[in-house]
Amino acid sequence: MQEPGIGTYLQSDDASTSIDAPTPRSALAIGAHPDDIEFGCGGTLAKWAKRGCRISSVILTDGSKGSWTPGDDPLLLAQRREHEAYNAAARLTGSKDLTFLRVPDGELIRTNELVAHVAAAIRRTQCDVILAHDPWKRYRLHPDHREAGWIALDAIVAARDPLYLPHQEFAAHRPKAALLWEADIVDHYETIKESLEDKFSSLLCHTSQLGTTMGIANPDDPQEISAFHERLIATHRSIGTRAQLELAEEFKILTAL
Repeated sequence: MQEPGIGTYLQSDDASTSIDAPTPRSALAIGAHPDDIEFGCGGTLAKWAKRGCRISSVILTDGSKGSWTPGDDPLLLAQRREHEAYNAAARLTGSKDLTFLRVPDGELIRTNELVAHVAAAIRRTQCDVILAHDPWKRYRLHPDHREAGWIALDAIVAARDPLYLPHQEFAAHRPKAALLWEADIVDHYETIKESLEDKFSSLLCHTSQLGTTMGIANPDDPQEISAFHERLIATHRSIGTRAQLELAEEFKILTAL
């Protein structure tokens, strides 16, 4: 029997919705901040990694404004968050292939230079699937998330066509699909029953963000850790219910790349 391609999916009851892509050979996740990838697609990446997928990541900003404490040093925070990102990736997928572009947090703007950097990562990794922010999400407040989505999508075009960036070291490469998280229009689900705990533990590696993004004021309080765990389960159970699944992450899928 022929191995299904990346565009072949199991179907839910809604014929326009797909469930569980075949495990890609290689995947590249592109996030605005050091914890965005774990929040947006951590369960999917962990599942694929368990099945042999090679995972790489590009983190666009330095995360230097990710604090609610006015006296925090942005430089020290950026260094801490980069270290946390390495720890989280190791916990989530075992990957050490992280690229940090270190744009100042809150100042991400699409430029040809940034697109070229991400296109180079696409060409270098020869990834089958891109995972990124959905830039079309309505009423999105954080500008970095909007810009990160546009940069990722523009980089797909720049990476795939050989007359773009002809002097780059790696040959042109066309990914087979893009999965966009935080989407308004969802048409693809990935089951994460086997990998939710990996997502949970990787998020806890972002210790500087426990209060700001996870509602954990005291990391030494097991009840607060447990409460975050329960909220995470509830979130992904609610997502799964929409496609008659137990636990899931949701995406807008693009396959005509």
